[in-house]
Amino acid sequence: MDALSDVLRAARLGGGIFFHAEFSAPWCLAARMTPEMCGPLLPSAGNLIPYHYVAGGELSVAVDGQPARRLGRGDIVVFPRNDFHLMGSDLGLPPVSAAQVVLAGGGDRIPTVRHGGGGAVASLVCGFLACDQLLGNPIVSALPAAIVLRVDDTDSADWIRSTFQYAAHEAAAGQPGSETVLAKLSELLFVEAVREYVRAMPPERSGWLAGLRDPGVGRALALMHNEIAHPWSVEELGRRSGLSRSSLSERFTRLIGVSPMHYLVDWRLQVAGQLLRETADPLARIAERVGYESEAAFSRAFKKKFGRAPAGWRRDGAR
Repeated sequence: MDALSDVLRAARLGGGIFFHAEFSAPWCLAARMTPEMCGPLLPSAGNLIPYHYVAGGELSVAVDGQPARRLGRGDIVVFPRNDFHLMGSDLGLPPVSAAQVVLAGGGDRIPTVRHGGGGAVASLVCGFLACDQLLGNPIVSALPAAIVLRVDDTDSADWIRSTFQYAAHEAAAGQPGSETVLAKLSELLFVEAVREYVRAMPPERSGWLAGLRDPGVGRALALMHNEIAHPWSVEELGRRSGLSRSSLSERFTRLIGVSPMHYLVDWRLQVAGQLLRETADPLARIAERVGYESEAAFSRAFKKKFGRAPAGWRRDGAR
């Protein structure tokens, strides 16, 4: 299992909404979708990751406090942390709430959305991916507030275009099994967007995703993820990654932003939080599975990171 797949699995991606949208100039939307806005469509969503594929026309997008970016046919924009953003033909217009426009049809299924003043049309396929855990996830913290991908510049351009169109058709048809199909498609599209972003990053970029591209650091990440309970030391990680202790420590800290041991502790607790909510294993067993020798030491570390004791965290998840 590679580190990227491991962290994506821990984020518990699932569920998905897709729909066609046609916005005609002049128009401007203010967007930050919440799980409550999706109502019965994604009832178990803890967080949302919105993304949009431009099937035709042009529009501008801007995350709060950042310069606007112009999108055209074939572009994808992803908002990994669901930050507040504007979308429109003219971002200087008074914005309309995106939730008000998207959910105007009511009911338990979103129809094709149409909004605007009747001018030039921007045609979108919009998706919302449910994600159980965002805070503290290394992928989410490593990604920018908005990712813009030029699909035609990628090796998977045809696959991405056809998948978005198929997903929107599947959502509109509402056939038996559609929820399962859409859940898988939404996850695949997000993973592909992250992979394309990693491929396009400049060589000088640092961060968790940049660490995956470094052979030594990437190997160390994979080792820690594959053998989470192993009593790792920086020396052993370096030896098995083909680096000296000092070289691994320097490169890991420069790229990832924390030391290897700090990262390992943080990841162990992320996995423990997932196990607490997904299994009925006793605390001692979970502590052992993530590399703690005692339940007491595990409980102290867990509460320090999450502000809640493991038992309370589990009860919160059950509710």
